[in-house]
Amino acid sequence: MKNAVKILVLFPLTVLLLGCMRDLDISKDNTPLGNFQVLWQTLDEKYCFFDEKKVDWDSVYQVYKPKVEAINNDDERTLFSVFADMLNTLNDGHVNLYTPFDVSSCTSWYDAYPLIYNSSVLFSDKYLANYQTAGGMYYAMLKADSVGLMRLGSFSSSVSALNMYYVFTFFKDCKALILDVRHNGGGDLEIAYRLASFFFDEKKTVGYQQHKNGKGHGDFSKYQPIELEPSKLKWLRPIVVLTDRYSYSATNSFVNAMRYAPNCLVIGQKTGGGGGMPLSYELPNGWMLRFSSVRMTNAGYQSIEDGVEPHLPVEKRSNTEDLCVEMALEIIRKAYENAGK
Repeated sequence: MKNAVKILVLFPLTVLLLGCMRDLDISKDNTPLGNFQVLWQTLDEKYCFFDEKKVDWDSVYQVYKPKVEAINNDDERTLFSVFADMLNTLNDGHVNLYTPFDVSSCTSWYDAYPLIYNSSVLFSDKYLANYQTAGGMYYAMLKADSVGLMRLGSFSSSVSALNMYYVFTFFKDCKALILDVRHNGGGDLEIAYRLASFFFDEKKTVGYQQHKNGKGHGDFSKYQPIELEPSKLKWLRPIVVLTDRYSYSATNSFVNAMRYAPNCLVIGQKTGGGGGMPLSYELPNGWMLRFSSVRMTNAGYQSIEDGVEPHLPVEKRSNTEDLCVEMALEIIRKAYENAGK
């Protein structure tokens, strides 16, 4: 019982109920209450961020159980709405409920942040109007500055060594690259790390991960290192990575890795986070629950669930120019001017 000692004298019955909750023979009946109990207990035993997010999951049970008990067996949409509200108390974009008629999602991790990405400006004549594509990546040369600009909006499409060979060949005369992963909601973590590997010159530990391995909220495996192997094909000239709060999940891990790459600078907003690798579980009614079950840190053992900080922040956007790209260009210009002195 996590909180029993503090409130035993005043509320013995409540403590007894909360303390025994994990020992109950949870009903798996396809009823609102049966689905609620499976949903709550699955997260209670397998979700990995209760302590970090300071969520009192026992109290959440007490708040939402009466709401579920008031729902008719055939009222699926009301049940979904109550479940979605309960899941959103975790403030985790990796916690979702999938049904045949809707999908729940948490948006609080980016709602409070200003937009700094404007696709119409980025793809204007000034930047990426005459782009080429490779592996889901849009790229063009900013000839006036001798800088390559790349835009990757998702890690769902594979980025191969052959793709990057042609991209780097195209940019062979450029003094630096700008890689834009703003509004990239993630995708395949393996693809994210593969892209990062092109910017490293040696094997590097970029973080650690822990698997949930017991029913207690603090039950985790030992830290396991996340090691990035450099690709044979490399870009070791300067690279600037652009981020915003919508850079999430695999993109969050990519940006964390890139902070350990030589000659890399991160500009923009703190990323959206999503430092927990998700797992799926089916409820008795067939709805699918997705939730974070593996927590990840940076190389200093600091959690990246709430995001990765940029080296230089940008919190505004313009309708005429891309402020992140312009800042990156100015930094690159000054760096080469100083190097020439």
